[in-house]
Amino acid sequence: MAATSSFRFLRSLLMKRPGLLLLCTVAGSLWMLPTALMPLVIGSAVDAGIRPHDVGALVGWVLAALGLGVAQMIAAAFLHWGAHSIWLHGAAGSQRLVLAHVTQLGGVLTRKVRAGEVVAIGASDIYRVGNLFEVVGRATGSLVSFVVAAVLLLSISPVLGVVVLIGVPLATLGIGPLLSPLRRREEAQREQLGQVSAQAADIVSGLRILRGVGGEPRFHARFTEASQRVRAAGVAAGRIEAWLAGAEVLLPGLVTVLVTWLGARLALDGTISVGELVAFYGVSAFLVIPVRTASEAAYSFAAGMVAAGRAQALLRVEPEPPSPDRPQSLPSGPLELFDEASGVRIAPGELTVIDAGEQVDAVAERLAWQSRAGDVPLRAVEPDEVRQRILLAHNQDQLFAGPVLAEVDLGNGVDLEAALHAADAHDVLAALPADGVLDERGRSLSGGQRQRLLLARALCADADVLILDEPTSAVDAHTEARIAERVKEFRTGRTTIVLSQSPLWTAVADRALDLGAEK
Repeated sequence: MAATSSFRFLRSLLMKRPGLLLLCTVAGSLWMLPTALMPLVIGSAVDAGIRPHDVGALVGWVLAALGLGVAQMIAAAFLHWGAHSIWLHGAAGSQRLVLAHVTQLGGVLTRKVRAGEVVAIGASDIYRVGNLFEVVGRATGSLVSFVVAAVLLLSISPVLGVVVLIGVPLATLGIGPLLSPLRRREEAQREQLGQVSAQAADIVSGLRILRGVGGEPRFHARFTEASQRVRAAGVAAGRIEAWLAGAEVLLPGLVTVLVTWLGARLALDGTISVGELVAFYGVSAFLVIPVRTASEAAYSFAAGMVAAGRAQALLRVEPEPPSPDRPQSLPSGPLELFDEASGVRIAPGELTVIDAGEQVDAVAERLAWQSRAGDVPLRAVEPDEVRQRILLAHNQDQLFAGPVLAEVDLGNGVDLEAALHAADAHDVLAALPADGVLDERGRSLSGGQRQRLLLARALCADADVLILDEPTSAVDAHTEARIAERVKEFRTGRTTIVLSQSPLWTAVADRALDLGAEK
């Protein structure tokens, strides 16, 4: 199942640039073939030109060798360009597929995908997919050159040809038993890397809290332990790679020794000529290159399959809610919402405050995605339309690095100054550096400052229904009272839902509910 998933991901990438794959395979074959044929040309030059002192024949074979060199030079240029291009396509294409899917997942990502998984894919997996694509041209050239060389050797000396034809594949198959443990250890290393990336993300996001409670030494020790597990997994995979590197030299080397010994005996017996012995020795030495390329391709394949499987696993995570088969449209104007699970009915165009207790997250999600707008179930509406009309703003929403005004103003034509005033956020702007630039996630802000900027951004969305989850839990009572009054005035005529237990919001609400029981 995992292999099928990996192949599906790789095929989807290759089908986007089939011409590039064809170029690499053709250029790889034309690049490797001259190297395979060169010993045969040299052997023929020895037999036809040097031994009989035939200058004309020698010049002809020298020109043939020169032609092979020129052909190899041209093919190498195309292969070099194609290999780099297909590497970039594999890496960048993987990155684009993953990021495009991640942006569609939205809040589903944090619930269903382990923290740090996307970082691990972008930091290592995309490069392994690129390496797999890059080796395709050279691996194809190695296979083609091996077949051509074997056929020519069989035509010259069946005995030595059979030795080469059988010995080299056996040498390649001798590498096979190393591939399965290599893949297992690659998967183990990748799993450990994903875990340490997730742990690093958690530590960074909670760094201020860790410093406040003195938890840095403990988490440093945990991260060190996790890093050591990654190192141990990498060393375990490296041992197999070392055995693989040794096998790719030893096994074809034994074939070369056998061919040289047999060829020398046949030359002494007069069965083959000196030139043919030179050709056989050169070809047997050349065959180390295809075997080495095959082992490199095997390693790249094992690592690339693991990486592609991880990326495909992320692509299988479906956005929630899914698009309906026959989408309906939401009613125009202010929306009335009804949550069947709790019986909560939200009047259109009013400010409704709900005390949901411990069920606040569930109620918020149902109102935003599973309730009814009039007679239309939200699950029967295209998710994009629901997102445009209904906005759920959490305290856990993120602020990004950059100019603060660009971060708050969503470009919907809302009066930015009015939104900042309603959120009582002008003093937050004054407290920022002179250039008004936020750092990553707004870490330099206090909890109350961060909440007010998030509220101002939510107001700038100008949604028909705005659901606010504890929007002022980190501000003082005087500020909260001002914000509640200003938000009600700012959202006049549009549906606003505030999930809060604060009496200051209840005091300004058009209606206050306690999980369906009116107060």
